Parts: sequence; structure tokens; C-alpha cells
Amino acid sequence: MNRVVTSFRMTARNALPAVVFGALFLGFWEWSVRFFELKPYFLTAPSSIWDQFTTNFSLIRGAATVSGTNALVGLLAGTLLGVAMSFVLSRFSFLNQLITPLAVALNAVPIFVLVAVLNNMYSITSEIPRRIMVTLVVYFIVLVNVARGLLQVHPTHLELMRSYAATDVTILRKVRVPNAVPFLFTALKIAAPSAVITAFVSEYFGGSQNGLGSRITSNIANSKNAAAWAYVVAACALGLLFYAVSIILESVSRQGGATHDPRAQARGGNT
Repeated sequence: MNRVVTSFRMTARNALPAVVFGALFLGFWEWSVRFFELKPYFLTAPSSIWDQFTTNFSLIRGAATVSGTNALVGLLAGTLLGVAMSFVLSRFSFLNQLITPLAVALNAVPIFVLVAVLNNMYSITSEIPRRIMVTLVVYFIVLVNVARGLLQVHPTHLELMRSYAATDVTILRKVRVPNAVPFLFTALKIAAPSAVITAFVSEYFGGSQNGLGSRITSNIANSKNAAAWAYVVAACALGLLFYAVSIILESVSRQGGATHDPRAQARGGNT
């Protein structure tokens, strides 16, 4: 209990400067719009954005649910595929040399190109193209990071495990996997907001017009800048939520697992 309270206090202390800076930034933004009498089409005041957010909350929540679901499905699928493939690449070096360049090349293809191809493969009302696009983005991030964690093990740890006659499976389970866990959470902290960004950016290029991205573009096209910014706020909140969950999962993992000691684990695995 004391550990949880201490962790909460440290988190609150670390977040305080960001909260203060955010409040000052919004205050300066509001003051600038009013003092210089800027037109709404040039820069919308935060108070106007908040009014639109509260007025259209039900619509914004529905759009955020659509984009959030697509991002979550793609995040989970991409993470599972990336972790699975990283184990395969760490085991077979020739596959690593073959698949990694292909994954890099696929990740370099612009989103709108892949989304256009996927939209032609499925119904115009299908959410599958967006979820596949999110999966591909997350898959590459997780693959690169987890594979690095599995391969970049300290040579001393490997020599120690082999001195205890540990098998490859034992080394994988007791050395490589624990070493890759921090890399996985690093990947998730990058992939979580990237999944949200990819989900609503994919909506710009066709498909059902029911998510955050399509609502942003439609409101901007109709010169409803405050409403468009309200949907942008929802997208930011969704990305922060995904990022916060990844941080919480990492914190729980650290509190629930002890620091791995190759010597102790090798003895335990060979008794």
C-alpha cells in the first residue's frame, strides 16, 4: 500500500510541471485571441472549443468510440504479431535478414497508399482497412524493439547460463524474455499513441465517415473550426489515454516482477 501511495505521489509530482505549463499555455492562447481580436477562421479561442466540446459531447464520444475501437484492435493485433515474429526472428537469423528489410520497406510506404488499397479490398462501410493499417504500424514498432531486446543480451549472462548447462529454451525463458520486457513496454509507449493517430488519419482517405478523422475534415470544410478543434481535443485525449494505460501496465509489471538475476534463475531452472 505504501508503495502504491509513493508511486502515486511521484507521478503527481512529475505531472505537475506539465499541468502548470498547459494551463499557462491555454491562458496565453485565450488572451491572444481576445487581445488581438483574431477571427475564428484564423485561430479559435480555447473557450469556444470547450463550448463545442460540451455541446457536441455525445457526437464526439461516438466518433471517439469508433476511432478508439479501431486503434485498440489494431494495437492488440499488431503487438501480438510483432512479439510472435520477434521470437521467430531471434531464433532464425536468416529470417531476420530477410524479413526485417521487408518490414522497413512496408513501414516506409505512405499511409494513404496502403489505406486506398485496403479500402478497395473491403466494403466501403468496413472498419477492417483502418484496423489493418493500425496493425501494420504497431507491428513494425513492436517487432523492432522486442527483437532487439531478445538479441541484445549481455554476453556474460549467456556464458553464465551455459556454464550451468542451460538449454536454449531455458536461456530464452530466463534471460532473453526478461531482458526484452522493458523493450516491449518502450514499444507500447510509442505504439499506443501511434495507433490512435493512424486510426483517425486513415479515415481521411475513404471508408465510413463516422470517426474522429472524418469529423475533423468535414467540420473544417464547413468552416466550423471550433467544432473541428473539439474533435481534435478528443483525439488528443484518446491518445493520452492509450499512453497512460501503457504507463500503468509498465508500472504494474515492475511492481509485480522482481529484477531478474541470471545466476539465481539458472540455479532455479536446473535444480
